[in-house]
Amino acid sequence: MKKLLQTTAIAVSMLVPMQALAADQVSLLLNWYLGGLHTPFYLGVENGCYADQDVELTINEGRGSGRAVQVIAAEGDTFGMSDAGSLMLGAAKGAPIKAVMSLLNTSGFSIISLKSAGIETVEDLEGKTLAVSPGDALTQLFPAVIAANDLDADAIELVFMDPPAKPVAVMEGQVDALLGGIDDQFHLIQAQGHEAAGLRFADLGVNTVGMTIHAHDDTIAEQPDMVRRFVAGTVCAWEAAKADPEAAVEAALAVKPDLDRQSTLDQLETDIGLLASPATEGEPIGYGAEEDWQRTLELLVEYRDLETDREAASFYTNEFLPE
Repeated sequence: MKKLLQTTAIAVSMLVPMQALAADQVSLLLNWYLGGLHTPFYLGVENGCYADQDVELTINEGRGSGRAVQVIAAEGDTFGMSDAGSLMLGAAKGAPIKAVMSLLNTSGFSIISLKSAGIETVEDLEGKTLAVSPGDALTQLFPAVIAANDLDADAIELVFMDPPAKPVAVMEGQVDALLGGIDDQFHLIQAQGHEAAGLRFADLGVNTVGMTIHAHDDTIAEQPDMVRRFVAGTVCAWEAAKADPEAAVEAALAVKPDLDRQSTLDQLETDIGLLASPATEGEPIGYGAEEDWQRTLELLVEYRDLETDREAASFYTNEFLPE
């Protein structure tokens, strides 16, 4: 009888699928409020990119890259989004974090104006007024643009103001241009019915690694399989968004219906164009190139008071990308 019961149990186990293991509960802290840059993550949740990797993803809106560095360093969320500069500055001061994906390898930092202002080249900025925000990354890196293009710094009048005031100042003609994001303020101005123009830092000889996804050192060391599956799900999500940007926007609208559909789509399409740099062309989404990170490190040391003896490669890894 005992042998019969054992045989029956084996037969039943072969017929009835094993109960699926519970998915890992994972959270992602965005760098800012939901916008075009973030829509692929919502698409990945909706279309099963994360579920297929046994990851149950919760997405939390953020309040800046620096804040995301602090939260991940304190293990408040599993993953965070921050620009590479904020990540490196935080890590150099002891934040135990590392980038597991170099998401945007071309910087969206730009000089943005109304097309009617006639700023077609960076040289046209001389004799103009430029809205900037004290202490932010763009303002700190702008001297590198001046140096790289041999501009007369004294011929450009900097007007300091809070970030939300800059697009308004440009649209109302109070200043000629602003320092902002080609995937952000540019489209905000366009959405208000103005024709915008933009000159990217990356095209002016000052490219830095843009947005990254990072995790706590302990998470990387103790849960490498989960990190690998999250990264695979994120690559899947972004590939799906590249193939169908409108689907990504619709997935985000299902969560936040008050988003401006067209502006959000325009933002996403701009960000898709920033995924690769010349050094990462042909590599998978999320791949970081040492020369891009090295250039970013050098610019941060010279213009953003980064103090570190660490090598650029210590701030990021490609080990979790799908082969």
